[in-house]
Amino acid sequence: MSVSVAIRASAERLVVAATMGPTVHDVHAWRFKVVPGLIEVHADPERLRPKGDPAGRSLYLSSGAALVNLRLAAAQLGHEAVVRLLPDAGRPSVLASVRLAGHHRITREERLLYAATLKPFTAERPAVGVRPPAPLVNELGEAVRLEGAALHPLPDARDATAQRAVLTSFGHSPGELIRAGQALQRLLLSATVRAVSASFRVGAPVPGVEAMTRPGEVPQVLIELTQHADARRLLKPPVARQHEGQGNWQRVGDAR
Repeated sequence: MSVSVAIRASAERLVVAATMGPTVHDVHAWRFKVVPGLIEVHADPERLRPKGDPAGRSLYLSSGAALVNLRLAAAQLGHEAVVRLLPDAGRPSVLASVRLAGHHRITREERLLYAATLKPFTAERPAVGVRPPAPLVNELGEAVRLEGAALHPLPDARDATAQRAVLTSFGHSPGELIRAGQALQRLLLSATVRAVSASFRVGAPVPGVEAMTRPGEVPQVLIELTQHADARRLLKPPVARQHEGQGNWQRVGDAR
């Protein structure tokens, strides 16, 4: 088998794997396309639901989530995935391109995150848990930072059983929204690995957030984190997504 044929075969396997994984919204208003040397992520206008989301924020966030799934799948096959966001100004429907580069040595964290993408969706409410400790929240914040976004914990009552936080992007352009989608997906998967349940609302107002963010940061997602009482279970079936769409809580990380 020639190198080009082998790469294309790997690319097609990655597309299947990435499409199977959960994303921020269950509306896949994007699609993968394998072209010579690349995997492209295209906006799919036939699946886009502009009602209540005229700016297409859900499209960009969910495509960013799909990119994380694709990168993790590539790592499983030993490929380094080089991502370019909005690579062709003449084709704005091309949201990203992914090139399979040299050999990638997979890490334990990547194996765990990929395993989290394979967990099934559920529709049950989360079990009662406890507020996650600050070091754990900081770990999730670092996962967000690695994707080019920021996570700001919000002040809560001392006896609160959950930690609220806001995920911000550094701007509101399509590229920044895709980065925010990647950051949110990485946070959700990282939380699942750490036995933390995560609820989130896209576009929810966060009063007073300006006091804790830097100039240019834009609040994108309000998140609520709850650690499972039995935190020894490292990998839980991750997703219970109620009320698809903006402004409604969506739950990831618990399935009892």
